[in-house]
Amino acid sequence: MLSPAGGSLYYAEKLADQYSVRRGESLTLDTVLPIKAVPTASNATAVTNNPGRNTTISGYTNSYQLRLFSCFPVKQVQLQTVDSVMLIPCGQPFGVRMLMDGIMVIGFGEVASPAGGCCPAVETGILEGDMIKEINHKVITCTDDFKNAVAQSEGNPLEVTVQREEEILELTLSPEYSVMERCWQTGLWVRDSTAGIGTLTYYEPESGAFGGLGHPICDADTGEFIPLGSGVADSVTISGAIKGQAGIPGQLQGYFSAEESIGTLDYNSRCGVFGHLNLPENSENFLSGKDPVPMGLKQEITLGDAVILTTVQGTEPEEYTIRITALDYSDDTQNMIIEVTDERLLNLTGGIVQGMSGSPILQNGKLIGAVTHVFVSQPAMGYGIFAENMYEYTQSSN
Repeated sequence: MLSPAGGSLYYAEKLADQYSVRRGESLTLDTVLPIKAVPTASNATAVTNNPGRNTTISGYTNSYQLRLFSCFPVKQVQLQTVDSVMLIPCGQPFGVRMLMDGIMVIGFGEVASPAGGCCPAVETGILEGDMIKEINHKVITCTDDFKNAVAQSEGNPLEVTVQREEEILELTLSPEYSVMERCWQTGLWVRDSTAGIGTLTYYEPESGAFGGLGHPICDADTGEFIPLGSGVADSVTISGAIKGQAGIPGQLQGYFSAEESIGTLDYNSRCGVFGHLNLPENSENFLSGKDPVPMGLKQEITLGDAVILTTVQGTEPEEYTIRITALDYSDDTQNMIIEVTDERLLNLTGGIVQGMSGSPILQNGKLIGAVTHVFVSQPAMGYGIFAENMYEYTQSSN
């Protein structure tokens, strides 16, 4: 049996550093040994919405000390008071079409110059995954902008503004004349847009906002996060699924099924993609007749049975059983380990497959999270993200 000191150390590591509670409620933690939150600061601090990865739900935050048996200090935490949030769980597939904020470097090629093979871009120091934002201080919005700037350079050096993660670099790129293509070239392979299929997690009726995927959209070649310039959400019909196997991830197969988009994208973030749906009032749509449910907070989630809503055929989601086997408060996105227990879904897909990311997770009548990734070696298992982590970005976009 753990001593009080041992129990304090154990919970200091396992429990989160920040919690949200609904107005009028107190923090209750589902722990084997009793933990009480005791206020240590009397002044509440207002919390505002700041777009980006450090956003928080609107409310007030206070400093509290968690104590084991009400006596033994465990750790300091921030306790934030928030309004109750009601969301419609979705589970429908949707398509994403994104125009990047700039153009992404996805590879390099050799230029057959009069002096021999070379790659000006590599010599300049440009790296795969860099985002080219400007050339000669003019904004670059698409690959045609880049091609035209290089073609018109006549070999003169180009001042290139590059974003590399959070850093902005100013580089000088000198095109070389290709004797084979008979034009000026840099050796760069670039991309300005991407498209894919995922699953809608939730819709907020009051604001029209939605969240989906539960993880960022990254470039297929570089694996780098894609900064969003603009984008739309499209309706999708799932035509079938490639079943996942150990070592080989499966995937949903589908097609964009409408000419008009169903919404716009506001953010591509660590916690998913977020935007607003265009759903005319008093019209039939894929959310008609669906009722909102409370958004569950992380301390309300328990190990054990839950369900996911996902679509593996057509456009209508179905409910499948899962089991939550582990919880992790230390990461933004990989907060739950889940295991598919529903034999129907296991027979259809082998478990979790690509395209199911964003499938809402419900437990005890609350929306608690979304599916994010599959364990490639164990297709029946994967990660989930807390719903409140996703909702922070919805707050920022309203």
